[in-house]
Amino acid sequence: MNRMLGGAARRPRLRFDGWIAGLGTSSGTRIVLGHWQRSPFGAFSDVMLERADGERLLLAPTQETADFIGSTYLFDSVRVVPVDVRVTDGTWTVTAGPLHLRFTTGRRRLLGLVLRAVPGVLARRPAWSALTDRPARLLLPGVRTRGSAGGGRREWYGARDLLPIRAVSAAFGGTDLGAMAPVEPPVRFGFGSTPSAPALTRVTTTVALPPG
Repeated sequence: MNRMLGGAARRPRLRFDGWIAGLGTSSGTRIVLGHWQRSPFGAFSDVMLERADGERLLLAPTQETADFIGSTYLFDSVRVVPVDVRVTDGTWTVTAGPLHLRFTTGRRRLLGLVLRAVPGVLARRPAWSALTDRPARLLLPGVRTRGSAGGGRREWYGARDLLPIRAVSAAFGGTDLGAMAPVEPPVRFGFGSTPSAPALTRVTTTVALPPG
């Protein structure tokens, strides 16, 4: 169910429910996949890449999603391309314009089991994300669950599951990106990065728009 929350007394809020995958490659390219089953734009997926030379690229499926994401995060270039995501028995296959990505998740660990127990109604509350921000920074360096985004926006992330990524194959423009590697250095799209260890996180993201 798509949500747009707000009223006269507070900034309008948009909510996105889905999954974020963060992974690195030995070529130095780091990849962040957003796979949103529920959002104000309907179901869609997008990919953010940071190359070894620091170039930040957004691959989005429509001009509408490209405009929204591009005004929330920082990119050097934005491309509108078909983004297709298929999931079968823990294996994710992603085609996004010049990017071809395949990764497989493993069994969740203790932190994943703890996050899986978080009720959805709690994960959607910005106050919960504010409460978990400091523990997240300690447990997962580089990760933040709240912060300022582009265009005067604020964001909160409520994690509900965490799965390690065990295997990756990726190519960009026909060039192999190499073996799986940590997300290092951290990506620089917004106020925080993904976990340094490649992982898939179920998350509820709340974006507060500026007043007016």
